Amino acid sequence: MRILTIHSDYIEVETKSKAIKQAEEGINELKEKECLVVFTSVEKGDSVKIAEAYAEEVMKVAEQVKTKNIVLYPYVHLTSNPASPSVAMEVLHEGEKLLKEKGYSVKHAPFGWYKAFTLKAKGHPLSELSREIKEVGVEKKEEVSESLKKEKEMKSRFYIMDVNGELIPVEKFNYAKHENLRKFMKYETEKVRAYEKAPPHIKIMQEHELVDYEPGTDPGNFRWYPKGRLIKKLLERWITDFCIRYGAMEVETPLMYDYEHPALKKYLNRFPARQYVVKSDEKEFFLRFAACFGQFLMAHDMVVSYKDLPLKMYELTRYSFRREQSGELAGLKRLRAFTMPDMHTLVADIGQAKEEFERQLEKGMEWLKSVGLLEETEVGFRIVKDFYEENREWYKKLVKKIGRPILVEMFNERYAYFITKFEFNFVDAMEKASALTTVQIDVENADTYDISYVNEKGGKKRPLILHASLSGSLERVVYALLEKEAMRMQKGEKAMLPVWLSPTQLRIIPIAERHMKFVEKITKKLDGRNVRYDIDDREESLNKKIRSAEREWVPFIAVVGDKEMETGKLAVTIRKTGKKKEMGIEEIVEEIEKENEGKPFEVLSLPVLLSKRPVFRQVL
Repeated sequence: MRILTIHSDYIEVETKSKAIKQAEEGINELKEKECLVVFTSVEKGDSVKIAEAYAEEVMKVAEQVKTKNIVLYPYVHLTSNPASPSVAMEVLHEGEKLLKEKGYSVKHAPFGWYKAFTLKAKGHPLSELSREIKEVGVEKKEEVSESLKKEKEMKSRFYIMDVNGELIPVEKFNYAKHENLRKFMKYETEKVRAYEKAPPHIKIMQEHELVDYEPGTDPGNFRWYPKGRLIKKLLERWITDFCIRYGAMEVETPLMYDYEHPALKKYLNRFPARQYVVKSDEKEFFLRFAACFGQFLMAHDMVVSYKDLPLKMYELTRYSFRREQSGELAGLKRLRAFTMPDMHTLVADIGQAKEEFERQLEKGMEWLKSVGLLEETEVGFRIVKDFYEENREWYKKLVKKIGRPILVEMFNERYAYFITKFEFNFVDAMEKASALTTVQIDVENADTYDISYVNEKGGKKRPLILHASLSGSLERVVYALLEKEAMRMQKGEKAMLPVWLSPTQLRIIPIAERHMKFVEKITKKLDGRNVRYDIDDREESLNKKIRSAEREWVPFIAVVGDKEMETGKLAVTIRKTGKKKEMGIEEIVEEIEKENEGKPFEVLSLPVLLSKRPVFRQVL
C-alpha cells in the first residue's frame, strides 16, 4: 500500500462519471475544512489486514500535524500494481472504521469514480508526506540468487594439500605445526559464522577514533573518522597504484543496475550474494556488490584483439553492497557496504587463464606482504573436481609457490560461474576467518554478456575472465591489521600499525608552555616533508601526555624540555624497538621517511595542536 498525505486548509471533491462497474454510490460531493487528506493506493498482495497498519500510519501523521479531521481519498495512480477494486474498497472502509473508533472525524471520497477536486495545502514541512505501508508481521520475500540456494545444496569434500601436492582428508592431516590452518579448516567445515561476543578490533577501532557504527543507516554501514579515513585512503591509493603498475586500466562504473537487464539478471542468479534493491520510476535496480556488472557491460562494447590479451580492467568500488545476514555482521569483518578493489582480466583460453591465475597468486602474496599480513593468512582453494583431475600437476606447482599446506574444498559439479578460485584468509583472535586476496577463473560470463575478442584469423572468440581482488575489501584489511595487533597485545607485546599507516607518526610533547616556541621552530623544518606529526600542547602532566601517545600507538614520541632546547636533540621513544634515543629532528624525519619509502603519503586532516582537536567519540 502507498499513501500521500496532504495537510490542507480545505478540500472540495465533485464526482463526474463512473470509472468501474463497482463504483460506490451515494456520495456526489465532499467538502471539508482544515483536514489531513490521505491519497491511498491499495496494491496487489495487500489484504484487509493491512488496514490496521494503514490506520496507525495515518494517525501518526495526523498527530504530527495536530488535526482530528481526515479525508481518505482512493487514488490508484500512486502504484503500477493495484489490488482488485473489491479488496481496495474493503481496506479503505476498514481503515475508516478503525480511525473513527480512535475518535477521528473521517470522511472518504467515493470509490470507483472520475472526480474533480480542489485543495489548498498548508505548505509547512510536514504538510506533504508519502509512505509505503506493509501488513503488520509481513515482510517482502527477499530475493535470493539461485547460486546461493544451490551452494547450500551442493556437497563438497575438504582436504589439506601438503607442500608436495598430496591431498589428505582434513581429519587425517597432522596439524601439530599448523595450528592456524587447523582453525581455518574448522571455520570452513563447521560454517559457524556468527560471533558469540564482539571481536577485539571493534573496541580498538572505537577507542582510537578510527571507525564507528552509524545508527542513522542500515546495519553493516559505517562512519569513518579522520584517522580511520586516512588509513583507508592510504590503502586505497596503495592497492590502486599496485594494480595499475601491474598493467590494469582504471575505469569507473555505475553504482546501481537494472534488475531486469537479461545479462545482469542471469549473473545475479549465478553469484552467491544477497542484494539491496532500490526503486526509481517504478523500476527496480540493485546496488552492485562488485565491479563485474559495469566492467562486463563495458567489455561487451569494446573491440579487443588477441594481441591485447591478457587485458585487465580495475576499479576501486567505493562502495559495493551485499545484504549479509544480520546475525553474521561483525564490525569490519563482515559488513554490508564496503570498498572492493576489483580487477577483471580477459584471457584467450584456459592456458592463458592458468598463467595469469598463477601471476595473480604471486601478486596477491606480494601485496599482503607489503601490508604485513602474508604470514598471518591461510590459503583456501575451491575447485571443481573435473578441473582438478585435469590439472593436478599445476596445483602442485601452485602450492609449492605458496610454500605451506593449503585447505582445498572440492566440488563434484560447478554451482557458480567459476571452476577454481583461491583465497588468502586472515584468522582472527576468535578463530574466525575472512577472505582477503582472491582470484577466480570464470567460464560463464563472456557468454552471458556477449564479450568477444578478434582472434588471429579475424574471427570472434569468447575469452575467459579472471575475477581478482588482490587485497580483498579494504575494510577487511583494516579489520585484519587491528585483529593482528589485538593478538599481539594478548601475548603482552606492544601493538602498532605499520609506520606508513599510522595516523600520527611523530608526537612532539613540550614539557611546559615555555618550550612551545622551540617546538614551533623545529617543526618548521617538517614543512614539505613526508611526516605526519602533531604537538601535545594540552595542559596535562608529562606522564599523562606520554600515556596518551602510547594508547594511540604513536611510533615516535619526542619529549622537549630545557635539556632538549640546549642540545637540539630530542628525547625520543621508538615504539617498534621500545628503545629511548636522543635524536635531532632531521634524524627523526629520515627514519620516518625510510619507513614510508615506496608507499603513498597523505596528510592527516586534523589540527596539529591536540588542544584544537574535537572528541569524535565520547567514552560512556
